[in-house]
Amino acid sequence: MHSLLVAPFLDSFLLMRPGHTAGAKLPRRRYDELTGAPQGAPVPVWLVTTAHQVFGLDLSGRSLDPTVLVRQRSPHGYVRASYELNLGCNYDCEHCYLGDRPFDGLDWTGREKLLHIMRDAGVVWVQLTGGEPLIDKYFPEVHRLAHELGMMVSISSNGSRLANPRILDVLTTYRPYRLTVSVYGATEESYDGMTRRRGSYRKFIKGMDAAHEANLPVQLSVVVSERNADEVDAMVAMATDRGFSHHVYVNMSPTIHGDGSVLVTQSAEHLRERKQFTGCNAGHTFFHSDPHGRASICKIGRDDAIDLMAEGVAGLSRLGEVADRLMLRNGGCSGCALSGSCTVCRPLAKQYQQAKAPLGMYCQHGQRKEVNA
Repeated sequence: MHSLLVAPFLDSFLLMRPGHTAGAKLPRRRYDELTGAPQGAPVPVWLVTTAHQVFGLDLSGRSLDPTVLVRQRSPHGYVRASYELNLGCNYDCEHCYLGDRPFDGLDWTGREKLLHIMRDAGVVWVQLTGGEPLIDKYFPEVHRLAHELGMMVSISSNGSRLANPRILDVLTTYRPYRLTVSVYGATEESYDGMTRRRGSYRKFIKGMDAAHEANLPVQLSVVVSERNADEVDAMVAMATDRGFSHHVYVNMSPTIHGDGSVLVTQSAEHLRERKQFTGCNAGHTFFHSDPHGRASICKIGRDDAIDLMAEGVAGLSRLGEVADRLMLRNGGCSGCALSGSCTVCRPLAKQYQQAKAPLGMYCQHGQRKEVNA
């Protein structure tokens, strides 16, 4: 198993340690030196020094292979991706943006193929998500292979399976870059009420304690709803008391199918004015894959998805064009005088419009009147 990873990233070359946030940029000549090193070559002196300075690792006397995994350049230029292993979940959260959550996805052969496609596309950072990825029967194998292929893995989870010995074993053996865990309440009543699963709060607490003991890189995503709005400080304390970082999430979204019924869970008091949307790399250097290997520009803009199982990595050559088309201000946004300072992308605005959501949730035209009422 490699201790360090070297990979092209856009116009630079990165030196990383799997499971850690520290890293360094390498000049092209150093990257070329590593890719051209002969079989059995030792770790060069400059890299021994850098590894000790940045990561505290002693690589003296070690062979370059397998100590350092050097990723090859990709002509496709995709450096980040997210992968929904399975939409199935052991919760039934009242705010879930997925809507229907069927237990369905690729077999193991298909998943191996998809991960190799991601590697060939140049993906360095991959997010494993769901549904709930940790209940997927192939999660350990997917996580391990992504690591072995030279990807920095992040995971989005509800934390309910973190105390499972098999899950803990794979996460401590192949440490993720980040483990983002959603928290839905600081009390059993609010948490179980939001997930609509009795006992989910107790599983969450057990998972958090196990992750803390294993020193996993957890970040809590504090999900604020009408149900738990008076528990925000207590949920934040769940993170700070364990030494976890945290992010407070307050703006609910319609489902990916444009169903607005989930918006009733929004805490109007906590609805936050979004920053101006100035563009993103969706479809150009980032893509999303659903459980069947269909690539879209992101989790929100899923129209015109590309079947990677049928087309392979070459299919991604069309995704940039799809992204540019989906970002056009059309439909209900055509001719808007405020579009230059809009706070949401076009795919997200489309979902709000399909859901017939109040303008104040996503559009400046109704924001002040409806949010401050």
